[in-house]
Amino acid sequence: MSDVPGEPVDHASGASDLPRRQRVAAYAVVLRGEEILLARISPDIVADEQWTLPGGGIDFGEDPRDAVVREVYEETGLTVTVGDSAWIDSVRRVLDREPTDLHSVRMVFEAWAPVDAPEPRVVEEDGSTVDARWVPVAAVLDDSWPVVSWVRAAIEEHEAHRVQRLAVKALVRRGSGDESEILLARLSRYAVESGAWTLPGGGVDHGERPAAALVREMAEETGLAAEIGELVGVHDLHLTGTAPNGRHEDFHAVNLVFAVTVPADAEPRVVETEGTTDDVAWIRVADIVSGVVEVTEVVRFALGSAP
Repeated sequence: MSDVPGEPVDHASGASDLPRRQRVAAYAVVLRGEEILLARISPDIVADEQWTLPGGGIDFGEDPRDAVVREVYEETGLTVTVGDSAWIDSVRRVLDREPTDLHSVRMVFEAWAPVDAPEPRVVEEDGSTVDARWVPVAAVLDDSWPVVSWVRAAIEEHEAHRVQRLAVKALVRRGSGDESEILLARLSRYAVESGAWTLPGGGVDHGERPAAALVREMAEETGLAAEIGELVGVHDLHLTGTAPNGRHEDFHAVNLVFAVTVPADAEPRVVETEGTTDDVAWIRVADIVSGVVEVTEVVRFALGSAP
C-alpha cells in the first residue's frame, strides 16, 4: 500500500491526544534513462491526482528488500533487483481521513528492472494505486507532475551506482586509401549507445591478462582468431545512464586500445547471444569520417591515435 496524505504536525503539539499509529514502509527509486517509475495513488485515498514511488508497508517479519520486490510487482507488474542501501525518511502527521497521529518511517531503496521489461501495469486488485508508468524525472523535479512531496526529496538523495570498468578494444584494419576499412561491432539493445558501432572488445575479468581478454572478446563478438599487437592508446569515458542489467549507473570506462590482426579474408560473425553487440562488419573509414555510420567515441579516438 502506498503512503497516504496528511497534515504534518509538531512533535510537541496536541496531536498526542489522538490515537497513535506507526507505519514502516519500503519504496523504490527505479530509473530508466531520464525516466522514473511511479504509481498513482487511488482516488479513494486522495481526491486529487497524486503519484508516488512504488512501495508500501512492510509485513511483520518481512525483510525490507523483499517488501520492495513484492510491492513494486503488485503496483507496476515489474520484477526488480534491490540495492544494498536505503535513504530513511521519518515524518509525523495527522491523517486526513481519520483522527490518527501517524508516524511514518520510509525506507527508500535503489532498485532496477531489466531493460527489456514490459510496460508497467497495476497487478494488485482493489489496492492503493490505480496506474503505473515511466515519468520524466525533469517533470517531477520541476513540479509539473503531481507527486507527493517526499518523492522529490528521495530523487535528490538518490546517487547512481558508481562503476569503473577496465576494458580492451581491438583496432582491426584492412585495405588502404579510399578502400580502408575497420572491423566494428554494433551495440545491441542491451547497451547504453544502442545501434551505434564500436570497436570489438569488452571487460577484463579479475586476474585476466588484457591480451588474453581481447582474444576471448574477439572470439565472442567476431568469431575470429585475433593476434594482439601494440597498444594504440588509452581511452576513457565517463557517463551516467542505464546499464545492460537495467541499473542506473555513474559509469567510468577505461579502454585499452590495441592494434589487432585477423586471418586474411576472414568472415566475421557474432558468436555470443543476447550480449551487448548484435552484429559485426567491416566498415569503410570514409563512411565513419563523413558521419554516414554512427560510431562511439572510442572508434574516433582509435582512428586518431593509430599511426
